[in-house]
Amino acid sequence: MTRQIRTIGIVGTGTMGRGIAQIGVLAGMTVHLHDARNGAAAEAAQFVTQMLERLVEKRRLGAGAAEEAHARLVVEPDLEGLASCDLVVEAIVEDLAAKQKLFARLERQVREDAILASNTSSLSITAIAAGCAHPERVAGYHFFNPVPLMKVVEVVGGARTEPAVLDALCELATAMGHRPVRAADTPGFLVNHAGRGFGTEALAIAAELVADFATIDLVLREGAGFRMGPFELMDVTALDVSHPVMEEIYRQCYDEPRFRPSVITRQRLAAGLLGRKAGEGFYRYGGNGQEGRLPVFPQGDRGLVGSVFVGAAEDEAARAALADDLAGAGLALAEDGTTADLCVVMPFGHDCTTAALAQGLDPEKTVAVDPVAGFDGSPILARVAVVMTNPATRADLALCLRELLARPDRPAVVIADSPGFVAQRVIATIANIACEIAQRGIASPADIDVAVHLGLGYPKGPLALADTVGPARIVTILDRLLEATGDPRYRTSPWLRRRAALGMGLAGV
Repeated sequence: MTRQIRTIGIVGTGTMGRGIAQIGVLAGMTVHLHDARNGAAAEAAQFVTQMLERLVEKRRLGAGAAEEAHARLVVEPDLEGLASCDLVVEAIVEDLAAKQKLFARLERQVREDAILASNTSSLSITAIAAGCAHPERVAGYHFFNPVPLMKVVEVVGGARTEPAVLDALCELATAMGHRPVRAADTPGFLVNHAGRGFGTEALAIAAELVADFATIDLVLREGAGFRMGPFELMDVTALDVSHPVMEEIYRQCYDEPRFRPSVITRQRLAAGLLGRKAGEGFYRYGGNGQEGRLPVFPQGDRGLVGSVFVGAAEDEAARAALADDLAGAGLALAEDGTTADLCVVMPFGHDCTTAALAQGLDPEKTVAVDPVAGFDGSPILARVAVVMTNPATRADLALCLRELLARPDRPAVVIADSPGFVAQRVIATIANIACEIAQRGIASPADIDVAVHLGLGYPKGPLALADTVGPARIVTILDRLLEATGDPRYRTSPWLRRRAALGMGLAGV
């Protein structure tokens, strides 16, 4: 039988605690607020009241309902005031020793059947509960900031957590208007675990000088549909927050190569280039807002190329769409690469060098164009045209093609040689990590996708993204990345490889 939760205690009334309190009182719960700092709980109650008044002003909440919600807010100067709570949620500093000490104190104050939950984003629930006399009632309840808007919460069971506790927390999350997702107690839980590849792979691409920060952000934001590029996102979260999390999850996973941090963020953190709050990070921020958000390329000579050969491609539909696009730009389509002014290849997972040599094309006049630019089903190059050179490619030819492909509603960029371009590498990495999460039973495929979509703002969940590109193509990209680099971060999850071999989709399996 599911435990009924009607009274919630919150210890730690900062941003997260206030957000949880707001959705709690709006759902009809009585919420007791406590903070070790004198006056902090009262400040939090006042803040929640102001948020309720703002909802009334925006006509999203009736005045009577706001007054009733306000009446359910109780400020508790001492932990003893939480004795009647059905659930106590801890939202204090991310320090294991501090949380263990608090939970030991809470156990002496609350009822034996009360649930104790931590809003930790990265610390082990099993470790937090280890010092408790009743670890079976301790769970993770990880909300995302801002809590009222981010409609997902991770419900995390430790090694000894009672299933009924997780059921009760899921039921409460639904009552508060949030989508609960269950996750095993593993470093990063579900969302922070699944989201590792977005930033770490982008950093690897930048470290290899494939493209600069602005170009990588543009390709992933405008081309692949992510809400923000990875470097914009790191500027928002700030490197003094995001880099330690990268290192912590990497170490907690015993140096798993898929989560390897980058020296780029370590050096920029040391330099104080933290992001928006410091006025400078990967971008500069001032009176004109974010500077350098769009990449700048030298002007290309559109008249330099009169004919183009589009080589054999693994995606014939993409090849045909690109040929039509180039013909529409006024180029003659050559039947072979010997007479053409320019040769174009469209590889999955290979770099331009490998693809050009495989087709016997002249490297000096060969470039590659990413065939997954329209990975969401839109026509090829519908969002961003990505032109990739090899070390021998004439720069003027690459810039000419960029000019020919660019449209007012479709940016075109030039990047250096890289197996998997930018979008292919990042999407394949994200999908592979998600598949490994499914392989290990950390969360169900459905919960993986909904949690990442809601928690990180991805255009789709990582498994749905993989299905759009095609699981077999994701495997091809990863295998070729592994072959080209020898880096075990690209080894394919067995869960992904088996389903791709069977022609199965990944989402909702």
